[in-house]
Amino acid sequence: MLYKFKSKGTGDLIMLQPNGRRMLEIIGKIRPGDDEKEAAQGILLPEQMSAAMQALAAAVAQEEARQKAALADALAHEQPAPRFEAISLRQRSLPFMEMMRRCEKAGHAIVWGV
Repeated sequence: MLYKFKSKGTGDLIMLQPNGRRMLEIIGKIRPGDDEKEAAQGILLPEQMSAAMQALAAAVAQEEARQKAALADALAHEQPAPRFEAISLRQRSLPFMEMMRRCEKAGHAIVWGV
């Protein structure tokens, strides 16, 4: 499954299901236990975008702090450096954050699954 985020103010943003679902969980549009039917479509209103961007920024900071701590712990115990995902949450969230910035400024909603 793909998530296709659409808005009048930007081009479409397409994400694979695991990445799109993670973004929606972080911004509070779905809960981790929700099934695919509940997550398949929705809307993000301009007045919700500031909070959504803050939530994504906090999640990025948290992931980076965890990775830094894991690396420091490995170095302290003279173990090999841990392996992380090749594409970080910061990289994955950047297009979505930019879409939200533009849509918030223009007053356009973001929809998916419609």
